[in-house]
Amino acid sequence: MQKIFECIPNFSEGRDPSIVLECVSAVKNTEGITLLNYTSDVDHNRSVITFMGDAEAIENAAIDLCRKTTALIDLRKHCGEHPRVGALDVLPIVPLKDATLEEAIELSKRIAKRLSDECGVPTYLYEDSASAPHRKNLADVRRGGFEALPEKTKDRDWLPDFGENYHKSAGVTVVGARFFLIAYNFDLKTNDLSIAKAIAKKIRQSSGGLECVKALGVMLESENKAQVTVNLTDYRKTPLYVLTEEVRRLAHEYGTEVESAELIGLIPMRALTESAAYYLGIRDFESKTRVIEEFL
Repeated sequence: MQKIFECIPNFSEGRDPSIVLECVSAVKNTEGITLLNYTSDVDHNRSVITFMGDAEAIENAAIDLCRKTTALIDLRKHCGEHPRVGALDVLPIVPLKDATLEEAIELSKRIAKRLSDECGVPTYLYEDSASAPHRKNLADVRRGGFEALPEKTKDRDWLPDFGENYHKSAGVTVVGARFFLIAYNFDLKTNDLSIAKAIAKKIRQSSGGLECVKALGVMLESENKAQVTVNLTDYRKTPLYVLTEEVRRLAHEYGTEVESAELIGLIPMRALTESAAYYLGIRDFESKTRVIEEFL
């Protein structure tokens, strides 16, 4: 029985297509890997790759990717809307077919150690792999960004889990096992950044908003519009349609509308079927018993 994991690394380059393709190729050319998707954003200056494979293939692909990002990306010259602490910024592992969370945690720890030992990039463990409660939340680990690492790593509470301090140009990488995260952005019909920031504050859990929602308000300079960028860390606790309706309501409250939504990476079928059932008004809908593909 082959156990399959998903890996969704985020790296700090979204403007130079040649660098993005080299990084994607490093993953795609790793034996045993199936490349599922990759996206880049010029305003965030960030790319996300989604791929899957068994533990050995995932481990090898992570090392190959880190070698490439360390060689090609210099954070001392990097700027963008999205927070980051590393050239290879964050590397989540999600258990898929026949794999357990415990196995994903062990895999994440092996990868984190190898990134430090073989690539020279210190690593932090986060989410279900975290070595301490204050390291569980990615936002806390990443607070202050790459520029804060010289001071942050002087604090014993914020020494990396593997390696010492930080790489001078590649920073650090945050690695961990977690549940499936939906990265979902809302483009607003306004270029007023303060509205996007206000909506983000009201919906994120840390400000008393929706459970399992992390959000930021950012400006998309290339399109002259404001965006609410969201990480939904558990769609079972806050369904996607609940998030969508709340952002729409708040946008209307602030005198604007949601123009469109953007999905980064992949999404579980259940999150979509639940939303479809809500908007279609289907009574007593349960995707596991009412969607024919679930039986195939």
